Order: sequence, then structure tokens, then C-alpha cells
Amino acid sequence: MAVPEVIPIAHEPGHRTDTIGRYTVHPETARRGQFLATVTYAFPEGFRPGDGWEEQKRLYAVLHTFDTDGRHRDAQIWCAGTWAEQQRNPDGEQSVLAQAHAHLAKLLEDLPDREPGDIAVRPFQLTRDGVLFGLIAEEPESGAATDPDDDWVELYPDRLGFGPPWDGSYDT
Repeated sequence: MAVPEVIPIAHEPGHRTDTIGRYTVHPETARRGQFLATVTYAFPEGFRPGDGWEEQKRLYAVLHTFDTDGRHRDAQIWCAGTWAEQQRNPDGEQSVLAQAHAHLAKLLEDLPDREPGDIAVRPFQLTRDGVLFGLIAEEPESGAATDPDDDWVELYPDRLGFGPPWDGSYDT
């Protein structure tokens, strides 16, 4: 089964798709939109492991918004700090992780009439701070036999994979 134009993503409370759903874009018209929010660590594209990796691994609070047809509208992406900073101050409200979650909570509070639930969005991609963000159709490795059941899309930088039977469930 080929990658569909619109990818379903199932809302799973308490799991990695806990902060997805719908909201009111324009209260006066009652027009709705969709959102996908996450706190995630990421390395910049082209990163090669080695000394100093702790300064390259960054924690982001991310809010993507989409129209009702699943087209990407906007992205609010905020870097809270690095893995090294989190390790130096791992606890309390000033930790990088706590700041990322607080920032994401504020972004979500600003979405009118927010309701958690399943969404369906189209593949998209963008780069910020040298980090790839998006829902990207993955190509089979060069020379590999092509089987439609091997088609999938991946949410970056979260590394959640979606594929057949395209029911909104993900794999990590």
C-alpha cells in the first residue's frame, strides 16, 4: 500500500502522541485546525558522534499547526537548551526539560478550544537551527526490492514511524 496523501496519527493519552488534536483557528468563523505538539531532543543534520556531542544534542518544544485538510500551516519551534545543560541542572523548574515542557504548555494554552484527538496530516518538512522537522515519506534503500508494505513516513526529529495499515499507530 503506497503512502497516502494524508497520514492518520492516533491520539494516545500518556504516550508520544498525547499532545495532538484540533483547535479553533478563527472563533468568529468556527473554522477548525489541527495541531501536533512535542518536546523532543535532536541533533543537527550531518552531526557525527564524537567528543562534545552533549553540546550538540538540543531539546526543543515544537508546535505544528495544520488546516482541516492536513496542510502544514505554521511551526513554532523553541530550543530550551542542550543535553549538557540538562545534565548540569537536571532537576527543578530551571532545568532544560522543565523549561521545554512549560513553554509547550504555554503554546498549547494559546490554542482556542483545544481538544485532544486523532489527526490526519500531509507530509511536510522544514529545517530550523540545522535540525530537520517534519513528517517525511521514507524511500526504500537503493537497490532494495520495493514492497508497498515497506512504505512509511517518519516524524522528525521524534523518529515516530507510520506505515501500513495506515491506522494512525506508530512505531519507534
